[in-house]
Amino acid sequence: MRGKLGLVIGLGAGYVLGTRAGRERYEQIKTQALKVWNLDPVQEQVGKAKKLAASGAMVLPRAAWNGAAGVVKAVNKQGSAGTKLDAAIDATKDAADDVKKAADTGSPTGTKAAGAK
Repeated sequence: MRGKLGLVIGLGAGYVLGTRAGRERYEQIKTQALKVWNLDPVQEQVGKAKKLAASGAMVLPRAAWNGAAGVVKAVNKQGSAGTKLDAAIDATKDAADDVKKAADTGSPTGTKAAGAK
């Protein structure tokens, strides 16, 4: 009983002292992180990353992922093994067509992306 009481008191004191020191240190780290985040070179790279994400560069991986997800859904449908196989084959063909279209046009909708040849 005495050991448990000492443990509770120790945990309580550690919590109180730790939260005071912890909050202060957290604020210091947060301030430094914001200073780094707002530096011009960092913001320049953030802008480049946003521009890349908005461009057609992410179309092909997205099309491949969506195709893989479609195949998994087809396989997980209810039915016999033959039905599942047929659905998986159809989904695979559709996914391959979508990936090819994305690679050719740079856009999942089939239109040419800006700057695409």
